[in-house]
Amino acid sequence: MRRRGIAAFLVISFGVGWGWELVAHLVLGWSLVNPLVQVPTGFAPAVAAIVVRRRITHEGFADAGWRPRLRAAWRYYLLAWLGPPGVAVGVVCLAAATGLPVKFRPDVVAGVSLWAAPLLLCALALAATVLFWGEEFGWTGYLLLRVCPGHPRRAALATGLIAAVWHYPLAFLGYAEYPNLALGLAGWTAWIVCQEIILAWLRAHSRSIWPACLAHAGNNMVLAPLTTALLLGPDGPGTNTVQMLVVLVLATTIAAGPALRLVEAVVGHRVRPPW
Repeated sequence: MRRRGIAAFLVISFGVGWGWELVAHLVLGWSLVNPLVQVPTGFAPAVAAIVVRRRITHEGFADAGWRPRLRAAWRYYLLAWLGPPGVAVGVVCLAAATGLPVKFRPDVVAGVSLWAAPLLLCALALAATVLFWGEEFGWTGYLLLRVCPGHPRRAALATGLIAAVWHYPLAFLGYAEYPNLALGLAGWTAWIVCQEIILAWLRAHSRSIWPACLAHAGNNMVLAPLTTALLLGPDGPGTNTVQMLVVLVLATTIAAGPALRLVEAVVGHRVRPPW
């Protein structure tokens, strides 16, 4: 029954997500930047999880993690909210340390100043958290718990790889452009896998999918725009280089080290690293 549920979940998630992107782009001529394309696609994993839980496996929603648990898990919400700008700072510092040019482009973040941009983007991420429920209710609320039961590390890796492949059409239909497609997809895959490991950690410790939704929103609406605004320019490093810098910082965070001390200071007790 577990395998049947996973198979149905993947068929629906990929079928609805990829199908709508292809129809919208190739038939209707819409850009994948269009919210009318992104929102239905982003909710495909949630639709798949709901259909499977209710109609195929009949297992219900007891382990879905849908309750916010704000009072009990507030520390993890704080980490999920402040983590993406922290990673962005780490990426920029690493770029500067390696001699790469860092120059702020206000046009990337609605023309605001460098000091206002993080505040604006963090506020937008908080407001847009509900939009990322569509993916996380599927990936971390369903698939993560079932793909490799009893093996959380394998589960996070497998879920991250599947989620990365689910995003691949964006690189072929004009949403994401890479000077070297193979390297670009490799870097993007590593980024999403690292992100999924962190989201799985947040899900496990908070016992809710909502911190993962907030962290996902921060990844898309804080980390990516800030690194783009500060590093990607006419004289800056290419997209592939910036992606690998992000992966290095995320991997360092996962491996703990100094980052874990910060987590423990915020949470108030010792915690195990995500990996």
